[in-house]
Amino acid sequence: MQRIKLAPRPDWQAKAEAVGFTWHHVSGDLYWDENAAYEFSMAEIEEGIEAPTAELHSMCLDLVDEAVQSERLMTLLDIPEAMRDYVADSWKRNEPSLYGRFDFAYDGTGPAKLYEYNADTPTSIFETGVFQWLWLEDQIAAGVLPEGADQFNSLHEQLVDRFRAIFPPDDQGRGGFVHFSSDPDYVEDRQTVRYLEDIASQAGLEPQFVAIGDIGLNEDGRFVDHENFLINAMFKLYPWEQMLRDDYAAPLPGADVTVLEPAWKSLLSNKGILPLLWERHAGHPNLLEAYFETDPAHTTLGSSYVRKPLFSREGANVELVKEGRKSAVLDGGYGDGAWIRQALQPPPKFDNRYVIVGSWVVGNEPAGIGLREDRARITRNTSRFLPHYIRD
Repeated sequence: MQRIKLAPRPDWQAKAEAVGFTWHHVSGDLYWDENAAYEFSMAEIEEGIEAPTAELHSMCLDLVDEAVQSERLMTLLDIPEAMRDYVADSWKRNEPSLYGRFDFAYDGTGPAKLYEYNADTPTSIFETGVFQWLWLEDQIAAGVLPEGADQFNSLHEQLVDRFRAIFPPDDQGRGGFVHFSSDPDYVEDRQTVRYLEDIASQAGLEPQFVAIGDIGLNEDGRFVDHENFLINAMFKLYPWEQMLRDDYAAPLPGADVTVLEPAWKSLLSNKGILPLLWERHAGHPNLLEAYFETDPAHTTLGSSYVRKPLFSREGANVELVKEGRKSAVLDGGYGDGAWIRQALQPPPKFDNRYVIVGSWVVGNEPAGIGLREDRARITRNTSRFLPHYIRD
C-alpha cells in the first residue's frame, strides 16, 4: 500500500458536476482529492481487506442473532425498551439489509483493525461506486495508470443487484414502488439519496422522494407521503437511534412498511458492538480491545485509549486520550448516554496524512473500498476522499 502523488485531471470539477457530484468541496475546502491516489497489491485487497470484511460482517450477524434474544444486550446497546420487540421481530422476519461500511486502520503491513461499523446510514457511496471508477478509466486512457490497473469496486453493480433481490421484478421487469427519504436541504444526503433512486430505477423500481419531515400517519396507522400516498417500502437516510425515539416510533410495528435499513441494523449502528465483539472474540486480529465504561475491565487499557459515545457520527464527541492527556473534542451533541473505551491506535500515516479505509458490504458481500484522509487523527465530514487502484 502506497500513497502515489498524481496530477489531477484538468477538467475533473466539470466532470463531477456533469454526473451530479456537487459536494466535491465542503464549505469551500476540497473534499474530493485526486492530487494523490492509494496503490494496493491484489493480495492486500483480497487478504488484508476483503476477507476481514466478510468475516467481521458474519461476526456482526451472529451478534445480532444473540442480541435479539437478550434483554441484557438490548440494554447495553441502548435500544428503547418499548421498541425492542419491533427490533427483534425485524430480525426474526429476516428483513433484508441493503448496505453498510466498516472503517479500518490499515497500511498493508499488518491486519486491518476495526474502528467502527457504519451499519445504518453510511454515505460516500457515489464517490466510491461511481466517481473514483470514472477517475480510474480516465487515468488509464490518459496513460497515467497502466492498462492492467484495477480497483476494488463493484459497489454500483452490487447495489443494483441487491435492490433486485429485495424487490424482485415481475415478468415485465418492474419491481414496484419504493419511497426514498432524507433531509432535503443537506446536499450530501440528498444527492446520495438521488443516486440510490437512480440505482433503484436501474433495478426496475419506481422511486419516489419524500422529505423526512413530510412523512405523515393516516387514520389507519399507515405512513403516507406528502401527497397522501401510502408508504409500503422506504429507504431512509435517517438514523435508527433517532427513529426509535421519535414521536412516530410507536406506530412502526403496525405500519406494515418495509424499511431500509431494517430495524435490526440499530443493533449494529452504534459503538456498543465494539466491546461486545471483543467480549466474544478477544484477541481477534481485526479487532481492537474495547469495553463499556461501566465495565471495570476498561482499566486494562491504562491511560491511553479512545473514548466514544454509543451514538456519534463524523468523529463528533470522540475523545483521544494518550498517557492521560486528552485531545480536543468536536462537540456534535452526542455526549449524553453511555460510552465505550477502545484501544488507542491512530490511523496509519502517509505523507503526513492519516488515512482510513472504508470497506463496503452490500447484502452480505464485500463490495469495494473508499479512502478518507486528514491531517488530524479523527476522520470528520471535512476529511478528503482519495481514489485508489490495484497495481497490475
